[in-house]
Amino acid sequence: MSSTNVMPVVSDPVRARSLIRAKLEKPSTFLRSRMPNIKVFSGTSHPDLAQRIVDRLGIDLGKVVTKKFSNLETCVEIGESVRGEDVYIVQSGSGEVNDNLMELLIMINACKIASASRVTAVIPCFPYARQDKKDKAGGDGDANGLEFPASFKMKVNEWKFRSRAPISAKLVANMLSVAGADHIITMDLHASQIQGFFDIPVDNLYAEPAVLKWIKENIIEWRNSIIVSPDAGGAKRVTSIADRLNVEFALIHKERKKANEVASMVLVGDVKDRVAILVDDMADTCGTICHAAEKLLEAGATKVYAILTHGIFSGPAISRINNACFEAVVVTNTIPQEQHMKDCPRIQCIDVSMMFAEAVRRTHNGESVSYLFSNVPY
Repeated sequence: MSSTNVMPVVSDPVRARSLIRAKLEKPSTFLRSRMPNIKVFSGTSHPDLAQRIVDRLGIDLGKVVTKKFSNLETCVEIGESVRGEDVYIVQSGSGEVNDNLMELLIMINACKIASASRVTAVIPCFPYARQDKKDKAGGDGDANGLEFPASFKMKVNEWKFRSRAPISAKLVANMLSVAGADHIITMDLHASQIQGFFDIPVDNLYAEPAVLKWIKENIIEWRNSIIVSPDAGGAKRVTSIADRLNVEFALIHKERKKANEVASMVLVGDVKDRVAILVDDMADTCGTICHAAEKLLEAGATKVYAILTHGIFSGPAISRINNACFEAVVVTNTIPQEQHMKDCPRIQCIDVSMMFAEAVRRTHNGESVSYLFSNVPY
């Protein structure tokens, strides 16, 4: 009789049970129990935010060398092993947007072909988010918040009736997926539907909990305030904040009577003898929020604050804010703000690094991130 199929006689009942379990369990169970280690790398767009994130997580920033060749091609070298690791790359869509986007794509691909287990792109400010649909341009050359030079106005008017605009946000989504990204973490997308451009998971965090905390701690008269949207598109955002604060809301509607005529602004709501808080997802050249602030003061508001998630502040933005009537212009640090704060003392910054750090920690541990949609981690 062959002894190959005979179970060994084990006198210890505990060891016997463990042998039986080992026979019954599938090998994949043991593989699933192993979780890869975490590595966080920073691009060149916002190293301060990346450092704050790793400080919060209690780990060191990964080693990476980024340089440009003489023909301005970007070269990235990952300075440590990422084989089997859970990799997070922090790169914001600010400053030299095109160079930073290309750098992010190269870093993702470098980690992927170096056998990283998973690569997550942490993009605090998503680039090209305003180019999310084929839409007609406005009569004064304001196409979805983008301003054009005067020499381009005629072409923009032609575009108003025969739009051939690209959907660049979808193109960026495709590029990130092809580069090898497995997951995206971002904040306050210009349009939430951009999540649908991806075939990979996208966690769109909200600055709203941090904004509510700042309002309650820094605006003494917040109970006598009114939350205002500078355009109709932000109505959903301001109603959510107004409900959480239990105050009223208003919005400003732009009316365009004919092409190339400056838009007239119509305020819908009563701001008389109240503190007006303008809330928007981003401010670029700040023309809209500065006009809105003037309109609110004319309507009887006692003070005007502006709270913005992404303070891009390009072109004449800083001079416009300095000449405007704001008590404060509050932004988050999804984009570097150190220079802007030096140039304009009215600009204040809310740190949201703890939200990204907690999102990274929860993602790494396989936990839900929905807690962050309504709470600020401490």
